[in-house]
Amino acid sequence: MDNKIIIYTDGACSGNQHDENIGGYGAVLIYKDNKKEIYGGEVNTTNNRMELKACIKALEALKKKDIPIEIYTDSAYLCNCFNQKWYEKWQKNGWLNSKKEPVENKDLWVRLIDLVNEFQSVKFIKVKGHSGVELNELADALANKGMAEYRR
Repeated sequence: MDNKIIIYTDGACSGNQHDENIGGYGAVLIYKDNKKEIYGGEVNTTNNRMELKACIKALEALKKKDIPIEIYTDSAYLCNCFNQKWYEKWQKNGWLNSKKEPVENKDLWVRLIDLVNEFQSVKFIKVKGHSGVELNELADALANKGMAEYRR
């Protein structure tokens, strides 16, 4: 592995459209021979919020800002926002989407964009979910663990 940080993130939500549902997020961070796993859960959330939260928590856990980062996610929502620069249009349009409606999860997007801008280089890479990619499966398991522990 080169001198870069690899992050796999995932979010999960049980009862996505119901009040008082439970969501979880998980991330795996790898730098050289070091591996860190993070996870957590929340109530009254959505799958998309948990995807964003996983990425936020992973970036918040990093101490160095000058090492290139690759974030692997099965979330098209997260990946496309950065790779297609949706956020630039949202910011320019006063946080309205292409349908002139308020952007969902603005609070998390603002935090995530600020975090990404703190680092020298952050690249988002889309992976297919539940397809046997080992670290993506681990991030998914961590998200489910966060959900299960929050449920207790």
